[in-house]
Amino acid sequence: MTLLLVLAGTVGLGAAGWVVGLASAVGTDAALARGLRRSGAAGLGPANRVTLARATLVCGVAALVAQSFAGSGPKAVLVGLATVALALDAVDGRVARRTGTVSALGARFDMEVDAFLILVLSVHVAPAAGAWVLAIGAARYALGAAGWVLPWLRQPVPPRPWRKAVAAIQGIVLTAAASGLFPEPASRAALAVALVLLAESFGRDVWWLWLRRDAVVRPTTGRGAVVSGAASVLAGAAVWTALVLPDRVVELTPAAFVRIPVEGLVVGALALLLPSVARTLMATVFGLALAVVVVLRVLDMGFFAVLDRPFDPVYDWYYLRPAVGVLGDSVGRPGASASVAAVLVAVVALLLLLPLAVVRLTRVMSSHRRGSVRVLRALATVWVLAAVFGLRLAPGGGVASTSAAGLALGEVGLVRAGIADRQAFDQALAVDPFAGTPGSRLLTGLRGKDVLLVFVESYGRVAVQGSSFSPRVDAVLDSGTRKLRAAGFSSRSAFLTSPTFGAASWLAHSTLQSGLWVDSQERYDHLLTRDRLTLSSAFGRAGWRTVLDVPADTQDWPEGAAFYRADRMYDARNVGYRGPIFSYATMPDQYTLSAFRRHELASGHAPVMAEIDLVSSHHPWTPLPHLVDWRHVGDGSVFDGMPEQGASPDTVFRDPDLVRAAYGRSIEYSLKSLVSFVRTYPDPDLVMVVLGDHQPHTYVTGPDVGHDVPITIIAHDRSVLHRIDAWHWQDGMRPSPEAPVWPMDSFRDRFLTAYGPGSTNWPAD
Repeated sequence: MTLLLVLAGTVGLGAAGWVVGLASAVGTDAALARGLRRSGAAGLGPANRVTLARATLVCGVAALVAQSFAGSGPKAVLVGLATVALALDAVDGRVARRTGTVSALGARFDMEVDAFLILVLSVHVAPAAGAWVLAIGAARYALGAAGWVLPWLRQPVPPRPWRKAVAAIQGIVLTAAASGLFPEPASRAALAVALVLLAESFGRDVWWLWLRRDAVVRPTTGRGAVVSGAASVLAGAAVWTALVLPDRVVELTPAAFVRIPVEGLVVGALALLLPSVARTLMATVFGLALAVVVVLRVLDMGFFAVLDRPFDPVYDWYYLRPAVGVLGDSVGRPGASASVAAVLVAVVALLLLLPLAVVRLTRVMSSHRRGSVRVLRALATVWVLAAVFGLRLAPGGGVASTSAAGLALGEVGLVRAGIADRQAFDQALAVDPFAGTPGSRLLTGLRGKDVLLVFVESYGRVAVQGSSFSPRVDAVLDSGTRKLRAAGFSSRSAFLTSPTFGAASWLAHSTLQSGLWVDSQERYDHLLTRDRLTLSSAFGRAGWRTVLDVPADTQDWPEGAAFYRADRMYDARNVGYRGPIFSYATMPDQYTLSAFRRHELASGHAPVMAEIDLVSSHHPWTPLPHLVDWRHVGDGSVFDGMPEQGASPDTVFRDPDLVRAAYGRSIEYSLKSLVSFVRTYPDPDLVMVVLGDHQPHTYVTGPDVGHDVPITIIAHDRSVLHRIDAWHWQDGMRPSPEAPVWPMDSFRDRFLTAYGPGSTNWPAD
């Protein structure tokens, strides 16, 4: 407590530092008191007092590490405390030997303090060096957890100086890496060497214990029997849960776990047939595979919730980094970092504990052969009957479950499908009816017009139909239609089916621009390496100045010029914005439109074609700006104070109704910004194509709502809309449920044809 008070008074401790520091101190005191009681010692000797001083310093280190995740925490003090704790590690043992107070309690106390220091340092270093560093800190605790399943791992090992040296190396290397004084490649190399040495040291101890495992007496009565039985029950529950775990959050009901996994029956049968060594090997491999299955199922849950599809093990790893970024926008960077660390620890725990659980179960079954045969026979009978009669207690699957095996086969199928998809995409890339069209024959029906292709983030069909917030959005669209008509503008609307859902807007942008179905990161990455005519490059070929305006970008994006052939690119850094950010949105949509007009639509400008991506309606949809007088937009400082006036994401996301309402309001804001922009600056040569990129996440839409997004063309020149009469789009900005629906990849060719010289209409569907 004294050290924490000193830290709070000097460098400062927030809530995170206090909670972790106090928890560490209380845990240390409780464990030490229990050790003293069990050993019968009257009190702490001189050596243990030194170790207690080290433990106090480590609690301070833990507090500072927690504080660093909250956005602060002096690195120099953290490294200083860790260095002193490491130096004292060489003192307590020497004091014990010189005073004749060497004891098993002292050795255990010293080892646990070392392990905890290594753990907290690895947590501190992992965000910069990589999640794999957590293995250094988790190794000691993983071995302890394994000992609950395999009693032979809990036996004492003979003292080895090398073991102590390796532990010291871990602390020294982690402290050096935490200091930041060394180049990052050198720190990572040193950490990798330290991990290898640790694995060798632990591996040697485990091998020594394995060779003597048969000498371990397993408890059969009393407290030991209770603990052993409880461990077996927990192992069985963990394996059963892993085998029948559904892949959608909505299916996580108690009935979903009342299923009999055929994979468990097969493994149980093998456990009774195989000899000891083969049984252990089989159980270990199966446990590892089962851990991978659980990870994939959890990923499926996330992807179904966000993208309305399962996780693709070949191409979808790319999305994990953007997902962390979005999480940071919602809960803050410290919270996102802590969440990532927790997930990594959980994955490591799965990979360690599930194999151990399967090994324990198979060993128990082998030692209770007669009872195991009866249980297996009964479960197999029920499984067959349930399969024959299609017995089903939950929507996620029948009582006769094959879900784990089905997932494994499905993942193999996805890998094969990915290979075939590359070939199919290459064939589609090779066909482009407009590739050789000269600029003089492109887009002749739009000569002299400023054409703005405006993507409204997360603007899906759910925004205009069948939701609690759609009446308000519809009112904005109907009002916008009337206001634009009064200003001399007409509009037509329909739906496009987006290749993505909930996220990955760039897939929709590239699909619409290229005329190809880009529904995966693999297709997107491959497309950007090819020379494909896009809407932007078609306008450029026909003589327009082409622009990409992407306010969400905060770093260079060379693909904009290389693939889309943009003459000019705007992002968060070069439009002169000096106002506040709004969660994900680097600037309000109103400022994006105002800055674009200032830079590109000045009097006497040449015709311009631009893709403008509006992001105020991006997750997490709060806080929102409000519209100001366009004359006062300036450098954006007029928006100062607005984020504080709205609800924070962590407040809104506690209530699903608030989340949906926030989404609806964000769409209203973006649409009002567009209508107000057109009315304030009524350019008779303006043509605006406004559409959504994808539907919002399923916690807004609900399940199975499809991928449709609204699209509207707005123009002052009525001949522009007459060109698309045969499309049968509906008048106004709000498409009805009966409006035409096209695949998004069909838009490019239809648009280029409708506004080309050879035809004024695309044939009706």
